Amino acid sequence: MSRLSAHKRIVIKIGSALLVDRDTGLRRAWLESLIDDIAAHVQGGGEVIVVSSGAIALGRSVLSLPRRVLQLDENQAAAAVGQIELGRAYNETLAAHDLVAGQILLTLSDTEGRASRRSYLNARETIDRLLSLKAVPIVNENDTVATSEIRYGDNDRLAARVATMMGADCLVLLSDIDGLYTAPPTDNPNAEFVAEVPAITAEIEAMAGSAGSELSRGGMVTKIEAGKIATSAGTTMVITSGKEDHPLAGLNRGKRATWFAPREAKANARKKWIAGQLETKGTLVIDDGAATALSRGKSLLPAGVSAVEGVFSRGDAVAIHSKNGVALGRGLAAYDSTTASQIRGCKSAQVAELLGYTGRTEMVHRDDMVLTEN
Repeated sequence: MSRLSAHKRIVIKIGSALLVDRDTGLRRAWLESLIDDIAAHVQGGGEVIVVSSGAIALGRSVLSLPRRVLQLDENQAAAAVGQIELGRAYNETLAAHDLVAGQILLTLSDTEGRASRRSYLNARETIDRLLSLKAVPIVNENDTVATSEIRYGDNDRLAARVATMMGADCLVLLSDIDGLYTAPPTDNPNAEFVAEVPAITAEIEAMAGSAGSELSRGGMVTKIEAGKIATSAGTTMVITSGKEDHPLAGLNRGKRATWFAPREAKANARKKWIAGQLETKGTLVIDDGAATALSRGKSLLPAGVSAVEGVFSRGDAVAIHSKNGVALGRGLAAYDSTTASQIRGCKSAQVAELLGYTGRTEMVHRDDMVLTEN
């Protein structure tokens, strides 16, 4: 776990205090060093998603807002200005490496997949496409509308949700501290550093304390919460200091950091989520040819669906049955029930003709499917 280069798809969370100096604004030289590291990972065949704080902090600097706790509307105004400045900074620094930035504005509900499964899937597919195009997605909280994120400063949890949504191999939390200690080191000089956490127990949670600063309000508590989300979904997490230049290169050199081991493989965690934690909203009845294809690890195509039962939205869990009523598995529907009924039994070329646009190839993608063990 102790080398970042061992992980292909990584999510990096950057706190406001690292990115923005309260007196001078954006820490441009530090950002350029981080982008050097990101470019090296991408050029080595990896993928990087950045979850960046800093919009409010940058905006309040640009607007010369006073150093006090801001009112909600002041925070939102600062975010509106800061998001533009932040996007420009990432775009310019990535362009120096012939990389393109893509801005994604999210709230926690977009990444948790409960309140709006459509938003969840749209966000996931957009980020996936950006990565396939060799762009670097820059994710920001949509602070101009997401009031709870402003009040809680919960960017660590947002980063963990993005990591699990995107099936990341590793979540990197760049902090103003180099990792987890047995007690907050600012309060206890005898606190001991914890290099590895095999599992997040009650004892580990008790070590977190509740420290935070004006610009970085989450403290270690939210990082441990992020760790619980990430590791339960099969993602490794690491907390390390981001104060020095080239913080990712430092991880590859074995710099001090706390590594959190995933509880199980990503594939197993996702399958458990689909198999046991989602209520099915409908049923897709498939023909024998499609059943055989699924058993060979293929996705379910519209052509193999002979009947659609129930009412469901895109992204809802659906049962998959044989024509004899045998439960074959379940998965996340790529179409709502109305559209699924319209295109069932159709070849790919016919789908575009019926819908008037080029839809998704699969009715249920194999990555979003769990087959019943017989």
